Amino acid sequence: MSKLVAFAAIQGGYNVVSKLEGQYRRALETYKASTEVGFPNTAYYLPVIYSLTGVKVQTLEDMKTPLEYAKSLLPPHVKGKNHLPYLGPLLDAGMATLFAFELQEALNYLNYPDFYLPSAEEIDEDNDKIWLGAADDVIMRKRGVEFVDGSAPGFAAIVGAAPDPETARMIIEDYQEKGIYVFLAANQNGTTCAEQLRQAGVQIGWNTRIIPFGPDISAAIFALGFANRAAMAFGGIEPGDYKNNLLYNKNRIFAFVNALGEVNAEWAAAAAGAVNWGFPTIADTDIPEILPTGICTYEHVVSNIPHEEMVQKSIETRGLKVTVTSIDIPCSFGPAYEGERIRKADLFAQMGGGKTQCTELVKQADMNQIEDGNIIVEGPDLGDINEGETLPLGFYVQVAGREFQSDFEPILERQIHHLVNYIQGVMHIGQRDISWVRVGKQAVEKGFTLRDIGVVLHAKFHQDFGKILDKVQVTLYTKKEDVDKLTENARAEYKYRDERVENMRDEDVEVYYSCTLCQSFAPNHVCSVSPERTGLCGAYNWMDCKASYEINPTGPNQPIEKGECLDERNGQWKGVNDFVYKASKGGIDHYNFYSIVIDPMTTCGCCECVASVLPTCNGVMTVHRDYQGDTPCGMKFTTLAGTVGGGASTPGFVGHSKFNITQRKFIRGDGPKDMDEGGLLRIVWMPKALKEEIKDRLDKRAEELGYPDLYDRIADETVGTTEDEIMPFLKEKKHPALDLDPIMGG
Repeated sequence: MSKLVAFAAIQGGYNVVSKLEGQYRRALETYKASTEVGFPNTAYYLPVIYSLTGVKVQTLEDMKTPLEYAKSLLPPHVKGKNHLPYLGPLLDAGMATLFAFELQEALNYLNYPDFYLPSAEEIDEDNDKIWLGAADDVIMRKRGVEFVDGSAPGFAAIVGAAPDPETARMIIEDYQEKGIYVFLAANQNGTTCAEQLRQAGVQIGWNTRIIPFGPDISAAIFALGFANRAAMAFGGIEPGDYKNNLLYNKNRIFAFVNALGEVNAEWAAAAAGAVNWGFPTIADTDIPEILPTGICTYEHVVSNIPHEEMVQKSIETRGLKVTVTSIDIPCSFGPAYEGERIRKADLFAQMGGGKTQCTELVKQADMNQIEDGNIIVEGPDLGDINEGETLPLGFYVQVAGREFQSDFEPILERQIHHLVNYIQGVMHIGQRDISWVRVGKQAVEKGFTLRDIGVVLHAKFHQDFGKILDKVQVTLYTKKEDVDKLTENARAEYKYRDERVENMRDEDVEVYYSCTLCQSFAPNHVCSVSPERTGLCGAYNWMDCKASYEINPTGPNQPIEKGECLDERNGQWKGVNDFVYKASKGGIDHYNFYSIVIDPMTTCGCCECVASVLPTCNGVMTVHRDYQGDTPCGMKFTTLAGTVGGGASTPGFVGHSKFNITQRKFIRGDGPKDMDEGGLLRIVWMPKALKEEIKDRLDKRAEELGYPDLYDRIADETVGTTEDEIMPFLKEKKHPALDLDPIMGG
């Protein structure tokens, strides 16, 4: 190992610690020693210091102990006759540097409280503020577990900036394709990689796995803090157990540093600190290397790597195993793009979303009926329309296989949602006949067509479900008459699927099923599906989830043992609560299946409908996704979904499927106290289109409840869109909700 490396890192350590001493002294002169310090909304104090030493830094006074410890770690300066090796002193200097960085960032939060944005999933492209700082606990719970369960292969901590925005984009998109997170910090002569990416039109934020921590090298500590928090939260490592924490990171958190640009002494000290974690540094400049295997899996510092080889060399040096499926489309493809948003300024064309009809259907076919890999676009493609135009769209996927069965159709159908989202520059929301696809300008500029969606579905269905299928044929309809015909057939299929469980009761089974497919949009949301509580999106009922689990025992639909019943009327079970707490990463510890008032189930943005309490009317309204008008609760569907659709349990609001409205247990807990399953009698308003769509089922259920004309007593937008407007109608029709106990008063 070169003496120059040790000299630079140790000198950098002294520089950083000395600078921190001055900042700390000024802070004590400005604030009281009892002033609280820390990273907002985190439970791990200053996580690197806490995890490795057990010291809880909560006040300015508390900072003195780790500062003195950092000073004690600084080794003597390298001298001409200093004995070899230099690795031990270099590692100590690196650790001292990182402790100082964490204390420095705590002071930054104190001195500049508005500098860092809250750790939102995405960053507004019009916002000049882009730095996220420390990940809060909500982000940590959602994202940290991905490094433990293998869904995120690792992370690249990039410091500095590329020579130009396009080079930065090339490197980052290569990491995105491989599912690797990118943490950004530091600047090179005032230029940051995060700003370069913005110039290149790349979305940054947790939603795209590109996280801009801060513009200074000290912000690199947030990446190491994230890793150490993962070790404590998911690896069970106790605070202060530095050895096992560092070993956990070396063996389980596959991370590395990319140094872009000239490496100064402080950067060298930070790189030396990262070696303690087993995280190597790969640089694009000609700096002294540390090549022998020791702390890291392979080399410790590798230099002079060309930018086009940076990603592959980093993966090799860390010993990271990445599986990437090559799909022949012009856009990048991978889970890192699932959270990407296509905003109005970026939009080339859209299908569905209330603008046109967009429908999805997967059907079993005979082996000799279809041709594997045959992808057909019936109607105009993106190249045949102008920017800003819309198209109807019908996904018709035919699947054949000796092991395939019709029960598997809705499971494959639901995969369309995230597989289309995996395409860079394409956004997919919803399912069944309420889908919405938005295609960005950059995707079209790269040559993306609707046919490429078929290429993706064919390839991924074979990759993910090869055990049960042999052939996949995809037809994409873009003519209105074809889409309408497909929609008519699809709705008949949806109806058949839904009615398979119509006669089942929740009491008949001891196992429910989870669905976490929508957690990319609603991190705390865990949909629990029972025979009488279909999934909020309307795509999965209890039997669908059962089949999904049979196909993929480790997938998003897991069995939930109900366990002890804690609240029969509202629908709460201990086993469900335990599962929900774990699956929501601690975000939610309980909810009720059958209540909108008392701890209702969490809601995601893919829900078909959102219900809201109308206190003045002593009832409940519900609105479906396609309705764009005003509602009596004062919010349109989009506002409601944005308000309650992030995975929260929001009393007074709940998401649900259309089918759930007429299920026996629908908001049973809020219905008449003398009627076990009369929650439907609380419905006082819904859009006319929704009311007509479910009329047959609604009439049947209402007759069972003793109100065969309930349909005519429910107001819609033709009556009014405020509580004051619909109240006279409800009184005239003698709606049963008006005579029930107060809905909000117990």
